Order: sequence, then structure tokens, then C-alpha cells
Amino acid sequence: MYVKANCKINIGLRVVNKREDGYHNIDSLFFPVYGLYDELEIEPADAFAYEQDGIIVDCAPEDNLVVRCYRMMATKYPQIRPVHIRLTKHIPFGAGLGGGSSDAAHTAIALNELYNLGLSKAQLASDVRVLGADCPYFIYNVPCHVTGIGDIIEPVDFPLSGMRLLMIKPNVYVSTKEAYGGIVPTHTALTINPADLTPMVNDFETTVFAKHPELAAIKKRLLDAGAFYAAMSGSGSTIFALIENNAESRTDAKLRVLEEEFASVIIFNDTLR
Repeated sequence: MYVKANCKINIGLRVVNKREDGYHNIDSLFFPVYGLYDELEIEPADAFAYEQDGIIVDCAPEDNLVVRCYRMMATKYPQIRPVHIRLTKHIPFGAGLGGGSSDAAHTAIALNELYNLGLSKAQLASDVRVLGADCPYFIYNVPCHVTGIGDIIEPVDFPLSGMRLLMIKPNVYVSTKEAYGGIVPTHTALTINPADLTPMVNDFETTVFAKHPELAAIKKRLLDAGAFYAAMSGSGSTIFALIENNAESRTDAKLRVLEEEFASVIIFNDTLR
């Protein structure tokens, strides 16, 4: 079975408060980017095997979320037999795009189908929650208003079809721990309005941009070049821009300059569907 495990961007992200269990409640709009994805090949085998190529992931195979998802699902559902999994990694890690979470969620989706488990999306989301806060979102994989620690998911109508999305991932790694380390909860919920993205701010930008001013500079240049919205995704370090496809020639010229300058670190530049 061949599966495309796509990434997401955060259009706005408020860190609302810190919980007694140490986690933070967030308020964000998760938006899927189907055109940037990791590839999963999962087939029945005599014994479990895992291999990975593409972008190198700096962790032991048993710690990879794909392997952890298989182990968890196989323990919970005895119908699941050994499989051979091959992961081809294209989504950068430490990028705020949820690549590892998507890989895990899509592994669960594939196993559900491969072994006819008949699990609902709600059950799959509950199962993968133990693997990471972002994992349940990718079971639904549509625009969603996400709250709680990322586990309260409500699909929303947020049309961006036809918009151009430009994503830049510079050679900067931001760990989730680092991003949360300096965060001051806002106690403010997100205002979601597709017609006005002005209130859609990412609270992580304050602390992350202070440590990595080059990220702030990229965002400013995208806005100066004519993007109608630009932000950091998640806890970073991807900076993305939404651009009208019918932008005037002056805007197009400025964007072409940026595309040439950042060609080596542009990870997506296409029309959203």
C-alpha cells in the first residue's frame, strides 16, 4: 500500500495557557498542504521491517513515530500482522509542519485499511493521540480549528483553493522545547475569519524571532514583496506566504527576486487545492 503523508501549516497560533499537567492549551487553524508529503509503502511481510530514505532523520528506528505507531497498533489490534514499511522523507523536521505526526497518523490509516479493522476516524484519532499532540489532526486532514493540546479538532470551512503558497525552510532548527521555553501564554483565543487574516498571529514568533532574527527578516521580505499574509508555521522554522495568483506585475517581479535568492531553501511553491 502506497500512502502520501502530507504536511500542514498553522494559520495563526495562540498559546492560551499552561495546564497543570505541564502541557499548554493552544488555539490554531491547521491547514493541510497536500502537495508536500512523505511517502509510505506498507506491505505484509514475514517479519516486521522498517527502512527509511530521503531526508535523514536523526533518531533510532525504534524511536521513529512510524515504528512506534505500528508497535502500538499491533499491540492493540491482534489482527495486524508483520509488515515491511519504507518511509521516504521529504518534509523537513524541526520545521513546524507536523511531518512526523503525519507519518504516524497515515501509518495508522494504512493499517486500518490493510487489515480491515473498520475503525472510525474518531477511534483512530484517539489511538494515535498517545504518539503526539498533532497526530490526531492528520486523521481528519482538512482545515480544522484545533484547541486543547491539539486534540480538540473541529473541521472548518476555510477556502484557500487557488491561492499560491510559498514555503521557505532556512537552515535553522527550532525544537518544540525551545519554542515553548520562552512563551508567555496570551489567554486569548484565535479569531478565525477567512475574509480577514489580520488577527491570525503566531505567538511563537515573539520568542523564536528574538533568537533567530533571520526568520523575522524572511517574513518581512515576503510581506514587502506583496504577500497578503506571511507567518511562521507552528513552532518554526518554516516561514510561509499566501499570495494572490493574480498579483500585479510589480509584485510578481519582487517575488521572483526572492525565489532566486532563496531557491535552495524553498520547499513548496505552488497553487493550493
